[in-house]
Amino acid sequence: MKGEILLKTTYVNATIVTMNEQNEVIENGYIIVENDQIIDVKSGEFANDSEVDEVIDMKGKWVLPGLVNTHTHVVMSLLRGIGDDMLLQPWLETRIWPLESQFTPELAVASTELGLLEMVKSGTTSFSDMFNPIGVDQDAIMETVSRSGMRAAVSRTLFSFGTKEDEKKAIEEAEKYVKRYYNESGMLTTMVAPHSPYTCSTELLEECARIAVENQTMVHIHLSETEREVRDIVAQYGKRPVEYAASCGLFKRPTVIAHGVVLNENERAFLAEHDVRVAHNPNSNLKLGSGIANVKAMLEAGMKVGIATDSVASNNNLDMFEEMRIATLLQKGIHQDATALPVETALTLATKGAAEVIGMKQTGSLEIGKCADFITIDPSNKPHLQPADEVLSHLVYAASGKDISDVIINGKRVVWNGECKTLDEERIIFEASRYKRGLQR
Repeated sequence: MKGEILLKTTYVNATIVTMNEQNEVIENGYIIVENDQIIDVKSGEFANDSEVDEVIDMKGKWVLPGLVNTHTHVVMSLLRGIGDDMLLQPWLETRIWPLESQFTPELAVASTELGLLEMVKSGTTSFSDMFNPIGVDQDAIMETVSRSGMRAAVSRTLFSFGTKEDEKKAIEEAEKYVKRYYNESGMLTTMVAPHSPYTCSTELLEECARIAVENQTMVHIHLSETEREVRDIVAQYGKRPVEYAASCGLFKRPTVIAHGVVLNENERAFLAEHDVRVAHNPNSNLKLGSGIANVKAMLEAGMKVGIATDSVASNNNLDMFEEMRIATLLQKGIHQDATALPVETALTLATKGAAEVIGMKQTGSLEIGKCADFITIDPSNKPHLQPADEVLSHLVYAASGKDISDVIINGKRVVWNGECKTLDEERIIFEASRYKRGLQR
């Protein structure tokens, strides 16, 4: 990638939202980064008595951990605005899947680039993704994500569409993909990703569990997203989705379930016990009429939860600030409790908590030894962030992805003064429109 990297850099004169165990906010502080790691975070003036390559004056900017999006579909980014105002099942069956069947490798890369550009410019530094492999060159997708400089778990989705021979081939290809791209500590990794219990056979889910156990990977699946899903799975298998997925062996490895809108108390306790984490997609769940996940109850049950956007086709943007805000407001509203999901918790679910959900504990907070993944906001010229002394409140209730100034990932300046250094914004926007026109709606 083209992002600039320096051996040792000190970022001074910053308001630092650490998201450490105490959720400490450091006024007039500095961060020292060596290669890809944070080696010091302190308050006060920086005494340049040690060798550094560069000292950068942040001029009072807010510095916070890069945001972590726990469930995305960036290959679908060209489908923004298609199929609005529809419920999930008809939306998938009549709009999304027919359009995805027209994808080509070139279109898939253009769509992915658009999603990556939107995410990184709005402050997301890490994400977990599922892509439909139809018409997609998976190696080109991974190369594109790598070029962006972002940290990601990019997973090939499995379906039971077609014949049993098609299903067998899908399993074989997915296993090869996992063996090639699983990397426990690198910038890019993958998970085993069966789409859902209503699109996958029992045999396929059991094979996914086997692949995950044998390769020691995580699992990523849509689960308990709608009341219809629960009714259909009960009718077909005599079990609710959580019990059914467990019977297929999926929870033998740490699992991320996207949505978890329709969970009862016993299921939440069971999922917490089995280290099953939830990617909470509030905007997408609202837009598709799926409902509102009870995040307050999940956290009280001991579940790990991370915020996510889902795809732009069901959101319709990738702004994690907006997602934080709607997440906390929804919990306050449905529980009629203004203390539900407070500011610190909302920020946690988009940073260190989200990182833990997708198995990336090396990021998510600004602490010694963590990866140098952080973003900045300059509040000085933004009326909606004034008075600027209530930083945590403003980040959740007032800020947006449009406020991002700089994005540093793994020590590299990926966005600087609003300009993306790793992706060609002008070309990406031009090609997005060109490829979109080629889709037959």
